[in-house]
Amino acid sequence: MRNPFLDPTLQEILQVIKPTRADCDTRIGVIEQLRSVVQSVECLRGATVQPFGSFVSNLFTRWGDLDISVDLFSGSSILFTGKKQKQKLLGHLLRALRANGDSCLWYKLQFVIHARVPILKVESGHQRISCDISIDNLEGLLKSRFLLWISEIDGRFRDLVLLVKEWAKAHNINDSKNGTFNSYSLSLLVIFHLQTCVPAILPPLRVIYPKSAADDLTGVRKTAEESIAQITAANIARFKLDTAKSPNRSSLSELLVSFFAKFSDINVKAQELGVCPFTGRWENISSNSRWLPKTYSLFVEDPFEQPQNAARSVSRRNLDRIAQVFQMTSRRLASDCNRNSIIGVMTGQQIQQSLYRTISLHNQHHANGTHNVRNLHGQSRPWNQQLQQNWSQSYNTPNPPYWPPLTQSRPQQSWYQNNPRNLQGRPSVQGQTWPVITQTQTQQKSQNKNGNRPFKNTPAGSSQNQGHIGNPSVHMNGVNSARPASIIPSQRGQMWRPRHEH
Repeated sequence: MRNPFLDPTLQEILQVIKPTRADCDTRIGVIEQLRSVVQSVECLRGATVQPFGSFVSNLFTRWGDLDISVDLFSGSSILFTGKKQKQKLLGHLLRALRANGDSCLWYKLQFVIHARVPILKVESGHQRISCDISIDNLEGLLKSRFLLWISEIDGRFRDLVLLVKEWAKAHNINDSKNGTFNSYSLSLLVIFHLQTCVPAILPPLRVIYPKSAADDLTGVRKTAEESIAQITAANIARFKLDTAKSPNRSSLSELLVSFFAKFSDINVKAQELGVCPFTGRWENISSNSRWLPKTYSLFVEDPFEQPQNAARSVSRRNLDRIAQVFQMTSRRLASDCNRNSIIGVMTGQQIQQSLYRTISLHNQHHANGTHNVRNLHGQSRPWNQQLQQNWSQSYNTPNPPYWPPLTQSRPQQSWYQNNPRNLQGRPSVQGQTWPVITQTQTQQKSQNKNGNRPFKNTPAGSSQNQGHIGNPSVHMNGVNSARPASIIPSQRGQMWRPRHEH
């Protein structure tokens, strides 16, 4: 029997963890500050500062880290920089960031010099955003774009990734340096689940791109990236137009419950099988020559950089604990649990406090005869049953809820200007700002339809103050985009400061 509390509670959690306009502006500000530091380093002059990772793929939460690639100037050709050269350049950048430390702009600097990809970890002083800085990380940018394109096939993918990442952080299994999952491997597990559910929601990724895409990053960079984007766009369009496939109408809660059930014995399966999103099925490790010799406790093949293991950080000891967390969560969500129990198993302490306070404010306002309740973000909660119903159906849309309809033009942006949407006969309008459709707008429209008055105020993070996710304020990689409208002083007190995630 379906739990009536599960879907509404998951939507409440999503409303809290999905980024607001202020969160996006904060990250853009950090990118601009870092760009100024990079230009002050003699050997990095002419380099560009490019975000990638969850910020580009639109899979970041309000407290997510920021991945940055410093791309060296190399004309139009793709430049492959050796590991020692990357370590040297990051060392120069580290000294420049320390020199800026007196102004409290950067702190908690950590140089991970011997990682497979050398990384400089730093935290911005004012915004408290953790950044992972690397050199010429073209593969990271490519993977981010692919995840963005995959999210356009079905909006439930993004919601599932956000929920799974929050759940993993709450149970301390989203920390690669301590032997558990990184966020990228969690996203691949969600893709694999949507490939293997019945009927399938996502295709095997070889249907989207027929080979390891990283192998095609050669020659002229613009030509290589456009070719990958065009092939991907055509294959995604073909898959979406395929009338032979059966639609999957499972709710978000049903997909989440089956996700935890599917991987509840992952420690047992991992002894013989590997997760392969490229083929969309479990693969026998002993019969796959690319994966031998087996030296990992869990194998989740990176479909865009084969045969790399995206879950190589997971240790044997932690894999058993991870399986126990999957089992516990599966049992809890499959039972007749209430709202507080769902929040307790799916979120960390900070999210729990926010949601518990929201229900307390809701009860207090009802006692005072007031129904226009606002949460800690300054956004209205859809306590009205009709609004909640409309809101809970948002994951059935083909795109994330705040994205515009396909009839409008997308502005070109540096980190995903090769989006397949822009290659299907819908040219981008450079410099045009993009309206964001938020949950608050959905609530206002529903109220107007029912003859009710819309919400009067426009707090920080509300629909009237939103801009496109990741819209650069100035030039970024040669693309000039209009800066989103700034937050007025009266709204600053209503914004949260992002928390630090490890």
